[in-house]
Amino acid sequence: MSNVFSQHDKLEQKPAIWRHMKILMLCWEYPPNIVGGLSRHVNGLSVQLAKMGHDVHVLTAGDGDLAVFEKMDGVNVHRIKPLNEQDNQFFSWIGGLNLAFVFKAEKLAEEIGFNLIHAHDWLVGTAAIVLKETLSIPLLTTIHATEYGRNNGIHTGMQQFIHDKEHQLIGESNQIIVCSEYMRDELIPIFKVSNKIISVIPNGIDPLSNDIEPSKIFPFLSNKKYVFSLGRMVQEKGFETIIDAAMIAKEKKLDIYFVIAGKGPMLESYRRQVIEKDVENKISFVGFINDEQRNALLLKSEIAVFPSLYEPFGIVALESMVLGIPTIVSDTGGLKGIVKHLQTGLLMVPGDPISLLEQIEFLIQNPVKAEEMGRRGRHIVKSLYGWKRIAYETSKIMEDTLLSQRVNDREKVENTESPNNL
Repeated sequence: MSNVFSQHDKLEQKPAIWRHMKILMLCWEYPPNIVGGLSRHVNGLSVQLAKMGHDVHVLTAGDGDLAVFEKMDGVNVHRIKPLNEQDNQFFSWIGGLNLAFVFKAEKLAEEIGFNLIHAHDWLVGTAAIVLKETLSIPLLTTIHATEYGRNNGIHTGMQQFIHDKEHQLIGESNQIIVCSEYMRDELIPIFKVSNKIISVIPNGIDPLSNDIEPSKIFPFLSNKKYVFSLGRMVQEKGFETIIDAAMIAKEKKLDIYFVIAGKGPMLESYRRQVIEKDVENKISFVGFINDEQRNALLLKSEIAVFPSLYEPFGIVALESMVLGIPTIVSDTGGLKGIVKHLQTGLLMVPGDPISLLEQIEFLIQNPVKAEEMGRRGRHIVKSLYGWKRIAYETSKIMEDTLLSQRVNDREKVENTESPNNL
């Protein structure tokens, strides 16, 4: 089995062993319920697997406002309420969701007969491990990020709980997928996992379109040039670096304005910092935006910036690059594997506002070079990160996982029937 996604792999390879797999996909968020990048990843992958002819069933959290079941773009989406849906304690709520997943999946399995479970992150780990045992089918897990990486270590009881759940899920998985070589190199020493069971397949992206003007969403942007950023409002995304950059830009009287979109627990804290540091004329946190609004803000931006301190992959960078926007990312994690400095974008020192401003000024002062990098970035993203390609690579891993399970089962039978065991 090839453990690393090859940029030169051709789609026309050996015929699939399982032309029609029945896949049980477990993910706590799924469109239109979008919390982070996980939701879009599972959606893009599931839709393309369904187009390939596989029978894909996604189990995800339900909130009562969405249909309990619907078929979306060929994918069977089952929305499940946690057994304790009114519980305000998140870990208890997740525990109830996993129990509900198990009950629903076991009932579905009676009529469907799943071939394989594909779990996404620790949040569905308990259900995945139980179902692997009760359904007697292999477990493939995609690890999108780790608690250790997000916090640069384990420092609290809550972090230790999540870390232990991740460790348990990884240990019980037949095969692991990660989105970058950076993530693979993170998992091996932290969880003492063998490189042999880890495959690297990047995230994918769909073509983006736009039909609206940013000024219709946010009138204050009318005729305004701006640098755009997007992400969940959490510390590891590095938005404090942009606030500090805005302060320096104000001191130096640089004509740079930042627009940052996204929701999360630190949003109000960031907005307070903008007021306290008196940079309201340099930066705006606009909160949650939908996909159409995101595309509009991206397309009209001069530059896109993603200053993450920790980023296993960085699908937001793909979203700006596929539109040809000159893009600056932190020289860390999966981001530095997406952007090649001075060719498809620029790299900044993580957490360094001066480095960020230097990259922005370079692009502003060199518009021809900026346009060229945007064009190259768009070409790379379109050629390497399409969902058709990613789904094909994932289906190969699924087939190899099923084949390995079949071989192991056969060896167990042969060992049991061996004369030495009589």
